[in-house]
Amino acid sequence: MGGGNGQKSKMAREKHMEKNKAAKGSQLESNKKAMTIQCKVCMQTFICTTSEVKCREHAEAKHPKSDIYACFPHLKK
Repeated sequence: MGGGNGQKSKMAREKHMEKNKAAKGSQLESNKKAMTIQCKVCMQTFICTTSEVKCREHAEAKHPKSDIYACFPHLKK
């Protein structure tokens, strides 16, 4: 005759699981690609979502004698 709702649901779950299998795993590679902000003094990299406040904190803590814009030229507006 045919499959009932239970069989359809099972097939849909299996199909969905196969599609999402590739997405699982480590995010290390994508995190490396997102490290786009770099301190020009010490060459430390920061993730692209790093705020100006965090950049200032780094510059003040690690390079107190240097100007913040020497560390992060992209902050000049």
